[in-house]
Amino acid sequence: MAASGWRFVLQRGSRFILSRTTVESSSQLVGCIRTVKIPTWFEEHLTEDNQKYMRHSMAEEYRRQTAERLCPLKDEPWPRHEWTEGSRRVGLVAIKLGMAPIWTKSGERHAVTMLQVQDCHVIRCMSKEEYDGHSAALAVGGKNVSPFYRSEKAMELFRNAGVPPKQKVTIFKVSDNAIIKPGTPLYAAHFRPGQYVDVTAKSIGKGFQGVMKRWGFKGQPASHGQTKTHRRPGASGPGGDPAKVFKGKKMPGKMGNVFVTAYGLKIWRVNTKYNVLYVHGSVPGHTNCVLKVRDTVLPTRRSTILNPPFPTYFTEEEGDLDEDLYNDDLFVHTEPSVTLS
Repeated sequence: MAASGWRFVLQRGSRFILSRTTVESSSQLVGCIRTVKIPTWFEEHLTEDNQKYMRHSMAEEYRRQTAERLCPLKDEPWPRHEWTEGSRRVGLVAIKLGMAPIWTKSGERHAVTMLQVQDCHVIRCMSKEEYDGHSAALAVGGKNVSPFYRSEKAMELFRNAGVPPKQKVTIFKVSDNAIIKPGTPLYAAHFRPGQYVDVTAKSIGKGFQGVMKRWGFKGQPASHGQTKTHRRPGASGPGGDPAKVFKGKKMPGKMGNVFVTAYGLKIWRVNTKYNVLYVHGSVPGHTNCVLKVRDTVLPTRRSTILNPPFPTYFTEEEGDLDEDLYNDDLFVHTEPSVTLS
């Protein structure tokens, strides 16, 4: 945190006097100067070449930790339980890349949002008694960051899990048969095409907005004697019987910058090479924002998710997956064939 102080400039005749104490009655206060002391950054006294070397070595260290899996599945993994109806598994932390169009085999065009799973690991496992007494929970982190921007208490949590520090750590409630060992990496193959997910992220902040932009009001007529009321909300309450404005009335105020969840979004495609999910429609948040993806809670889609059951992770013995996994109804673009006449 930057430290600040004040210096007072006093004038006595043609001389200027600096003082940090009380001002004499015969002196005249001319002005004050505010001084701000900025703390030293970790890279302030390093040359440009040294800064590049530190960033490169740190990235290589993170890549090595992720590749070696310091808390790997091969090192005495926790047993996998039988998947039953009503089980609740962990979700993912992903990055919003942007939107793109897709086409189905019937020719319908849909817009999808690309979500990339970057360096997603299980950080901590909390039992039912340790969390809230009702269900177990898993802390999942995503997107590696510099350790200089994390506190020592948070770094201890990452060291215990054996993973690099993460930008976002979120909690997922899971059932007892879906608990995963801390340090386990999670990939985009956690979900498969045809499943439905819920995406939660913080919406883009719009600041203080009126009722037309915030709630979609029509506004008042722009003619017939209207003066300076074209974007006004109009009457805000009933007559003299209630004599009040009811709570929850749609009025001007701050818009956006709140957590929003998009429910029941279908997964059309999964790229296992770059860990990218192609999710139907739009999701909240700006580009490059960090969001959480989990199985949908809508009852109409739940049977589709749990039947057949999908495992949380895949070991090497189960075989490698294809680079791209597509939904059955999705049209797959291939290289054009060239025919010589």
